[in-house]
Amino acid sequence: MSDIKVFIACHKPCEVSSDPLYFPLHVGASGKEDIGFVRDDSGDNISSKNPVFCELTGLYWCWRNLDYDHLGLAHYRRYFTLKDKRYQKQHGQIESVLTLEEAESLLSNHRVIIPKKRHYYIENIYDHYSHTFTEDHLKLTKQILSDKYPDYLSSWDEVMRSTSAYVFNMFIMDKELVDDYCKWLFDILFELENRIDSSNMTPFEKRYAGRISERLFNVWLLQKIKDGSLTKKDIKEIPYLYIGEIDWKNKIVSFLKAKFLHTKYEKSF
Repeated sequence: MSDIKVFIACHKPCEVSSDPLYFPLHVGASGKEDIGFVRDDSGDNISSKNPVFCELTGLYWCWRNLDYDHLGLAHYRRYFTLKDKRYQKQHGQIESVLTLEEAESLLSNHRVIIPKKRHYYIENIYDHYSHTFTEDHLKLTKQILSDKYPDYLSSWDEVMRSTSAYVFNMFIMDKELVDDYCKWLFDILFELENRIDSSNMTPFEKRYAGRISERLFNVWLLQKIKDGSLTKKDIKEIPYLYIGEIDWKNKIVSFLKAKFLHTKYEKSF
């Protein structure tokens, strides 16, 4: 039986799944009071970068400090699930998350588990980011790819032209893939951090590395398929569930205002 560890990114006390697949991790714990979870500020860590890197400080900590056969990332409000809406309504959301038994079954046939794609329909990934945040981040990221990983440029362009993407930085992958992805990802993001002055950014704006990484995951995954490291059969898309309620009205209105009025996002929804 393989050792599968899926950490739940948490920044405050919260209800989490008790299934043995998961362990809650206090991300951005550096300088913060204890909330009763494992902290990401021990060993080799970048916990203090959490205002910029978001849940990725947890990913970095797990990658550098844990032993595992498979590693995954979930959020205190977002989990993978195989349960339908009816089951979720009857048993509750926390009791409907992906279980260790289900994950073992999926990983016996696949190397990557990811959430189903988000579709933007009326604009592509590049335009959506440009309208909601700032185009400069994308331009700098592409330049870093050109400098460090030019083989990935065609995959970058293809992802940016697409109208759908995998989001939330959620995945479960085997150790070999996690190592490959994290070495590549953090090399790019650390360089991006060096090239961006965040001193005058709001706390919301400072979270650019977490947002860019969502786009980069798609680039990396596409490139792994292109170079033969992965096949489409190695990758399994499954649903995810959101713990709580989503403010769909404000979310849709803000999306349309960003698209047509170029009003930048100022908060999460």
